[in-house]
Amino acid sequence: MDLEARSLQPNVKAVLLAKLREYKSDLNNLKSEHKRLASANSNQATRDDLLESGMADAMSVSANQRGRLMMSTERLNESSDGIKESRRTMLETEELGVSILQDLHQQRQSLLHANDTLHGVDDNISKSKKILTNMSRRMSRNKWIISSIIVVLVVAIALILYFKLSK
Repeated sequence: MDLEARSLQPNVKAVLLAKLREYKSDLNNLKSEHKRLASANSNQATRDDLLESGMADAMSVSANQRGRLMMSTERLNESSDGIKESRRTMLETEELGVSILQDLHQQRQSLLHANDTLHGVDDNISKSKKILTNMSRRMSRNKWIISSIIVVLVVAIALILYFKLSK
C-alpha cells in the first residue's frame, strides 16, 4: 500500500500516506498491547478480562481501519477513473492534432504546386514579352524603311517631273 500511495498524484499521495502512517501506529500499538498482555498476565481471570476488552477494542479498531481502507480504495478508484478519462482526452487530442497536421501537409503541397505553376507562367510571360519587343522593333524598322522608300519615290517623281516640265 505504501508503494501504491507514493506513485499517486501529490495531493492524493499526502492524504493517503498520512492515513497509512496512522494505520501503522495503530498496528504497532496493538502489537505492543498484545505483547504486554501475553507476558504480564499469569492470572487466568485477569487474562480473560483483558482478552475480552482487547477483542472489543480490536474489533472497533479493525472496523475503523476497514472503513478508512474502504474510503481510501474508493478515492483510489475515483483517481484511476480520472486518469483514464484524462488519457482518453489526450488520445482524442492527439488524433485531432494528427488530422490537422495532415490537412496542413496537403495545403502545403497545393501551395507548392501553385508556386511551380506560377513560375512556369512567369517564364512564359517573359518569353512573350521578348517576342513582342522584337516584333515592335521590326515594325518600327519596317515603317522607317517604307517611309524612306516613299520619300525616295516622291523625290524621284519630283525630279522626273521637274526635268520633263523644264524642257
